[in-house]
Amino acid sequence: MQGSADSAAAVANRPKVQPATIEDLPALTGLVMELFALSDDFTPDREAQERGLALILEQPSRGRIFVVRNETRIIGMVNLLFTISTAMGGFVILMEDVIVHPDHRGQGYGTMLLDQVIEFAKQKDFKRITLLTDKISAESQNFFRKNGFEYSNMIPMRRIISA
Repeated sequence: MQGSADSAAAVANRPKVQPATIEDLPALTGLVMELFALSDDFTPDREAQERGLALILEQPSRGRIFVVRNETRIIGMVNLLFTISTAMGGFVILMEDVIVHPDHRGQGYGTMLLDQVIEFAKQKDFKRITLLTDKISAESQNFFRKNGFEYSNMIPMRRIISA
């Protein structure tokens, strides 16, 4: 009998993908700071990252944040922003801030997050998911390609208006 109780506890404690809440803001901010520390394009700024994440969490019409959470902490996240594509004739998702804590990489949690995003997009009739990944990170590019993402002929360009 003990064996089945142990396996039931293991299933109950298995990490799950869930929508983030405003209470998750400190943990989300920490993950995004970690992600930006690895990028040449961004300088981590706790106040700015917290403000940006809060803007999403406080207004669900702007987007969603999904997290992988175990019994004690958030171990990964993905940020979705909603917009309209005239090319697609409908709503599309810009996916950003895909990160799994380094201690938990290679265990399938990134795939769990992507599976949730794809299922969400299908349920809500989004037409496309677009993401930007670091061009010097072959590891992240291979991960996304393995999960069905393809390179686009479009290239990102930007103009920073204010810092």
